[in-house]
Amino acid sequence: MSTTRSAAGVLPRVRAGAALLGPAFVAAIAYVDPGNVATNTAAGARFGYLLVWVVVVANVMAGLVQYLSAKLGLVTGMSLPEAVRERLATPSRLAYWVQAEIVAMATDLAEVFGGAIALNLLFDLPLPLGGAITGVVATGLLLVRDRAGQRPFERVITGLLLVIAVGFAAGLFVSAPSGAGLVGGLVPRFDGSESVLLAAGMLGATVMPHAVYLHSALARDRHGTQTGRPLARLLVATRFDVGIAMVFAGAVNLAMLLLAATALAGTDGVDTLPAVHAAVGDHLGAGIALLFAIGLLASGFASSSVGVYAGAVVMGGLLRRRIPLLARRLLTLVPALALLAAGVNPTWALVVSQVVLSFGIPFALVPLVSLTARRSVMGAYANTRTTTVFAWLVAAAVIVLNIALIYLTVSG
Repeated sequence: MSTTRSAAGVLPRVRAGAALLGPAFVAAIAYVDPGNVATNTAAGARFGYLLVWVVVVANVMAGLVQYLSAKLGLVTGMSLPEAVRERLATPSRLAYWVQAEIVAMATDLAEVFGGAIALNLLFDLPLPLGGAITGVVATGLLLVRDRAGQRPFERVITGLLLVIAVGFAAGLFVSAPSGAGLVGGLVPRFDGSESVLLAAGMLGATVMPHAVYLHSALARDRHGTQTGRPLARLLVATRFDVGIAMVFAGAVNLAMLLLAATALAGTDGVDTLPAVHAAVGDHLGAGIALLFAIGLLASGFASSSVGVYAGAVVMGGLLRRRIPLLARRLLTLVPALALLAAGVNPTWALVVSQVVLSFGIPFALVPLVSLTARRSVMGAYANTRTTTVFAWLVAAAVIVLNIALIYLTVSG
């Protein structure tokens, strides 16, 4: 009888706790976007299991960064862009917004190109048409949030996250990875400058500025401003939300790398997503290649919608202006479609987009760590000294590796 009563008491608490989850899964889409697909599959195809440790380290770093962003939103009631706006003079604020807007365009470039490539692989659609369809579908996903609310939007994005996971993990059931290779890949090491470049690219595609900006708004908008015990409870739930979402996103990234390491290692000419798709079909069969393309399509659709959402958060926070959804969508979609129509090489565009994102990372990480460490901003919920030290180390490591990415890319 007591066991039954105990179980009956636990279930409502579990349901109540589960109801608090969701914002981190929307932010996690940024960690499984087409840029991640390109860098992780390239790493596995060229170096096998060598860079498994990079996926793990990047995921741990991203988990800390996303939790700090969510905590800032919950404790202060402000998004990160709003908090930055309060502390900058007008000229600095406008300059900050310009760089954030350029980063948003680069982000959308990668997402739209990924969706266009997937539609080309699945239906042989021209890339410009595929890019336009990706933009339309992403806008439709955002309309779910505007008309139905944030929770339905979170459910839709989480569903797409599951599709992405199936698309990239299915091949591992056909060609299982080496246990010894996986364990060996957990030892940090490199093999020449190309592996350093890929590691920096993997990290740059993981810790993304727009996800840092967005999560603070997602958490605040979902839960509102709380104080006292309700706030403490929310922060505990947020740790679980971030932890579960990041483990899931990390597992998907690892699946991408393992798929390439298992089936494509040593294969020549797998430097583009279409080439990876073709090689997957040759080695693992048409069914797995189809799932790979569907996963890439879901990644493009979901990440593009989340990227536009993040752009709106940045613009609203820094400029105190809200613009219509269609205008916001066109602001970042038009450059991507123009490049597709001009026949720009998609792989080159993805590489350039990652370089641009690298420029934007310090502008997101430095204010985040600084603000969450201040008692004047966070009160009793300011970061502990240990958390602050670790957060600065993460920020420094990410910034240094992204500088290396820029240098190695430019130097060829």
